[in-house]
Amino acid sequence: MNGIEILSETARLLGCEVRRDEPMSRHTTFRIGGPAELFLTAPDLPALKGICQKAAETGIPILPLGNGSNLLVSDAGIHGAVVTLGSVFRKISLVSETSILCGTAASIASLCDFAKSQSLTGAEFAWGIPGSMGGAVFMNAGAYGHCVSEIISFCSHITKDGKEGTLSGSGLDFGYRHSAYSSGGFIITAVRVELKHGVQAEIAAQMDEIYTRRKAKQPLDLPSAGSVFKRPKGHYAGMLIEQCGLKGRRVGGAAVSEKHAGFIVNLGGATCADVEKLIAVIQETVLRETGVTLECEVRKAG
Repeated sequence: MNGIEILSETARLLGCEVRRDEPMSRHTTFRIGGPAELFLTAPDLPALKGICQKAAETGIPILPLGNGSNLLVSDAGIHGAVVTLGSVFRKISLVSETSILCGTAASIASLCDFAKSQSLTGAEFAWGIPGSMGGAVFMNAGAYGHCVSEIISFCSHITKDGKEGTLSGSGLDFGYRHSAYSSGGFIITAVRVELKHGVQAEIAAQMDEIYTRRKAKQPLDLPSAGSVFKRPKGHYAGMLIEQCGLKGRRVGGAAVSEKHAGFIVNLGGATCADVEKLIAVIQETVLRETGVTLECEVRKAG
């Protein structure tokens, strides 16, 4: 047996869901991406450790996948194994009056809902951010002047060779769209969220206001990967792109959103190649006309 076959058989014995040549377009919010050689869903921590250990032994690369909301996957697909986390990793619980322990497969939306149900405030800014808590920590997701680094105190993880570990405080190395996990090598398994007591009605009202703002300004009705570019110092990427007359610019099935120029949307049948070409057009045009270099926020895989 080759490495993929060995890892596949090990995963089955560990109780994982195993798929071969799984189209990644089914697992990214862009609805783009070729097949993953192996697509595994780990039901629990022992299974995840076993997968990582066997992958390390066989030299098979692993790509941890959350909600696929900040990811552009190659049309050729992904060599190796994509690993997702099962329902055990979606659990959310209150561990003190103002602290929440959250599995990293839980959606950001579910955390916000849970916090509201407990009359805890501080996470409202994240309402409507697509993706999982693991992905949010990985890139220090944020919106409306706030980032998850403000509410995360502790993370547990598995290394790519199956060892358990934790990071907390300054060890998390949070920065703009960055954390200690951004360089890879880890699968985050749980996070501790620190909030404050609040008034449930006020929390709900703020979440409603944020969703209304998102719906008005962002193309939520079309597949996308969220904001494509990081915010350049002293500027806003979407504003620069709009100023350059690029709203609506299209390459194949990919287009700069007419609603928010910071988004590239899949109008139907867009490929990774379409998106990459459009990103290049945007970057070249903005640099030529404004002197500003736009850096991608969306991760590429495959």
